[in-house]
Amino acid sequence: MTDMKPAASLKGKTLFITGASRGIGLAIAKRAALDGANIVIVAKTTDPNPKLPGTIYSAAQEIEAAGGRALPLSVDIRDEEAVLAAVAKAVATFGGIDILVNNASAISLTNTEATPMKRFDLMNGVNARGTYLCTMACLPELKKSAAAGRNPQVLTMSPPLSMRTHWFENHTAYTMAKYGMSMCTLGHAGEFKKYGIGVNSLWPRTAIATAAMQMIPGVDVALCRKPDILSDAAWLVLTSASSNTGNFYIDDTLLAAHGITDLEKYSVTPGTRNFIPDFFVD
Repeated sequence: MTDMKPAASLKGKTLFITGASRGIGLAIAKRAALDGANIVIVAKTTDPNPKLPGTIYSAAQEIEAAGGRALPLSVDIRDEEAVLAAVAKAVATFGGIDILVNNASAISLTNTEATPMKRFDLMNGVNARGTYLCTMACLPELKKSAAAGRNPQVLTMSPPLSMRTHWFENHTAYTMAKYGMSMCTLGHAGEFKKYGIGVNSLWPRTAIATAAMQMIPGVDVALCRKPDILSDAAWLVLTSASSNTGNFYIDDTLLAAHGITDLEKYSVTPGTRNFIPDFFVD
């Protein structure tokens, strides 16, 4: 990565973030809000759930408290009409879209016998299809952003592509769905380069402590890092020049490239050295 920063701020930029009602998506939104960005919260949760805290409305309150402007929209990103309507509402409210963050994701770490087609369809519908659909829907606005010199970006929370058996054999359906997101990055980076739109992926080296992670049996979130490591890394990508495109960034490596090597503040449990590794990082 070249350290080219047209503006070390997201002030006045409009971000369309999927899955922004909680966890990593909300952390990215709040980091952008500190700069004074506009955040379109694209998620399904409208009613509080004791198992998964956070709604689009509570997220909007947190984003506005951090200094941003928020537009909470209840959207199932598998629904083409709903996504197109959300884009239209974002443009009507904020005047355009400069950044798309494809964060929404469905996970089931199950083998083939334990993954019915309904679950397969959910993961591939949200992860691969949802990423493709949101990118396609936002593309006209991202092209306008590029023409206006506003440094448009697409950032997808997905891993580097590694076609090794051990990343597939225990959860083929999930890996296919997650790699579908990464293939969007690979293809769209090449396709959109002529427009001046940066397209990259970001992925954590360690497991991240989110409410969804707490629901996975056997995961000790005390051995995870906080979502803030990804929000800080995402900010570095989104404030870099859009000519930086087609990269599959790993959070700690990206931070280190910018001189940030003390990661203690991101630990759920201070002093942790043996974190739970995330998937897909060779």
